[in-house]
Amino acid sequence: MTRWFCSYWAEEEAWFYFEADAEGWVTRQVELRGPLEKPVAAASLAEWEAARQAGTLADYEATFGATAEVPVPEWEGHEPHELTAAAFETVWRTARAACQARARVRALREA
Repeated sequence: MTRWFCSYWAEEEAWFYFEADAEGWVTRQVELRGPLEKPVAAASLAEWEAARQAGTLADYEATFGATAEVPVPEWEGHEPHELTAAAFETVWRTARAACQARARVRALREA
């Protein structure tokens, strides 16, 4: 069963939004940082794996970041707040758009 939740990590001044599979592995992850909650990551495990196999992992991570590499049950002490799928999707779409816009700006600067 898929579940969605978020957690605030004060030590990093960051909100993390997660979609996790039945075994607790993160399948999608959003990271928002600072008081303005700036999107800095919106990664999909499936996309990350495809980029790794295609040899484009550095580009993918530069644009979208990466998902957590440990199952959710190992994150004790971070007090997760359950979310609906719709609430997660709203944050996901907004963060993805911000990551893609940043990548376009970076590409223009490098051109």
